[in-house]
Amino acid sequence: MAKYTLKKRLKIAIGKQLLKLVVRFLWLTCRIEPVSGEEHLVPLIADTENSQAFIPCFWHELLLFGVYYLWRLQKHGVNIGFLVSPSADGELGAQLLDSYGIRAIRGSATRTGAQAMQALYSAIKKEGVCPANSPDGPKGPAREFKVGTILLAQLTQVPLVPVAYAADRAWRLKSWDKFVIPKPFSRIRIVVGEPIYVDKKLSKEGQEAARKQAEHALNVALRMAESGFR
Repeated sequence: MAKYTLKKRLKIAIGKQLLKLVVRFLWLTCRIEPVSGEEHLVPLIADTENSQAFIPCFWHELLLFGVYYLWRLQKHGVNIGFLVSPSADGELGAQLLDSYGIRAIRGSATRTGAQAMQALYSAIKKEGVCPANSPDGPKGPAREFKVGTILLAQLTQVPLVPVAYAADRAWRLKSWDKFVIPKPFSRIRIVVGEPIYVDKKLSKEGQEAARKQAEHALNVALRMAESGFR
């Protein structure tokens, strides 16, 4: 841990344990239905030796069970990572992720964009990390796919994989993304979309087309997840 005051270290340690209890309680009590579209991942994680890095994408509001699904993929040899702010506030999230074996890649898409892109690129190309990505985060607008994720896929030449989930009963926070917290003992439906490959030589117009394609794919996956609960 970086050099924080004793008070800050205690706050992080207590906060991590409380969050872990809440997250674990929800993960254990909610019933996960068979994942739809998981076959799209088979060519990417067929075996450990020949597995291919990819960039899992889900809307920021779906972070809670988006991370859960990726955590489950670790048993298939998938090396999951997550971009976390290098600030003191990001330390809590980094430690929580580390407790689940998820790599925290320190960087900020808004404050240190170029450095964050370099860190993500290095993690993918050198370590085979699959960095979870919320392309409308960290501040929105909600469900607007930002071009930075397209650039990352273009630079690394690894596919984007849309992931979405819906719960039959959930709370929504009064945040910019209306963050979803499934209620205990609710049913969860997870949908995985087809991988999206971004050509390395795309023009700006091509990047915008790819951005719209990815945004549409994420929304389609979300509608599919929600459709079973209507």
